[in-house]
Amino acid sequence: MQTEMKGYDLSIPVSNFNLSYDDLGEGDTPVIFLHGYPFSKAMWRKQLEFLQTTNRVIACDIRGFGDSEDESSILSIDLFAEDLLQFMDSLKIEKAIVCGLSMGGFIALNAHKRFPERFEALILCDTQCIADTPAVKEKRYKTIDDISANGVKNFNDGFIENVFHRDSLSNKKELVEELRKVVFENSQHIITAGLTALAERTETCSTLGAISIPTMIICGREDTVTPLAQSDFMHQMIEGSTMHVIDNAGHVSNLEQPDEFNQYLLDFLTAQSVTQKETFPENEESIK
Repeated sequence: MQTEMKGYDLSIPVSNFNLSYDDLGEGDTPVIFLHGYPFSKAMWRKQLEFLQTTNRVIACDIRGFGDSEDESSILSIDLFAEDLLQFMDSLKIEKAIVCGLSMGGFIALNAHKRFPERFEALILCDTQCIADTPAVKEKRYKTIDDISANGVKNFNDGFIENVFHRDSLSNKKELVEELRKVVFENSQHIITAGLTALAERTETCSTLGAISIPTMIICGREDTVTPLAQSDFMHQMIEGSTMHVIDNAGHVSNLEQPDEFNQYLLDFLTAQSVTQKETFPENEESIK
C-alpha cells in the first residue's frame, strides 16, 4: 500500500516487522540511504536536510536497529537486502538510487547483485566488497563471546574510537557523543546479532564487473574499518565509476565532513537528473 506521508520517524510494515524511516522532498527517483553498523537512520540527517529541496530522500532504520525493532529474527545481509526490496515495494518505488555506508554498502551491493533491475544508481561510502577472512570472522565471534560475558560497553566505546578520525575525536566531541548515544541505544542482542550478520556475509567483488549503472564511491582517507584500498579496488572494478576521497575523515565521512560529502552527492544526483532528462525528454514536456 502506497503512503503519501512525509516527514521523520514514519513506520511501515515490512515482512514481519515495522520499518522506521524518514521521507522528505520530491523527485521521480528516490535516494534511499542505508546506515552502517551499529548506527541508525539518524546518521543521514544532514544529508536529508541538504538534499530535500532537490530530491526525494529516504533514510531507513535497518531491521533491528534504531526504531525498526526486531529482537527475534536471525539477522543477515541477505535478509537486509530482501527487506530493502520489500520496503521499496511497499512505497511503490520501482527504481531507486541507493546510498549505503559500511554495512549499508554491503546491503546495497548484495541487493544489486540479486535485484539489479531495481537500481538507478549506486553510491558506496566507506565500504567494501570482500567477505570476512577466517581471521576476521574468528575475531568477531570472540568479540561476541566477550560481549556475552562482560556486556557491550567496552565494545561500543572501542568501536566509536575506531570509526572517527583522530581530529574528530579531539575537536568534534559533540558529534562523537551523538553517535555514541545512537550506538548505545541498541540492545546487546542486536549488537551481537549484527556482528554475526557481518561475519557471515558473502563477497560481492566477483559481481562488480556486472555493475553498469552510474556508481560513485566515497571514502574517508583515514578510514581504518574499511580502508581506502578497498574503495580503490571497487573503483577499478566498476567500469565508469567515480571516486572521491575525503581528507580529515575516518569511517563516517558523511558525519565528519558533511559539507564536502553533501556536495559530492548533489553533483552526482544532478548529473543523473540531467542524463534522465536527455534520455527521456518527453517526460520533461509532460511536466510543463
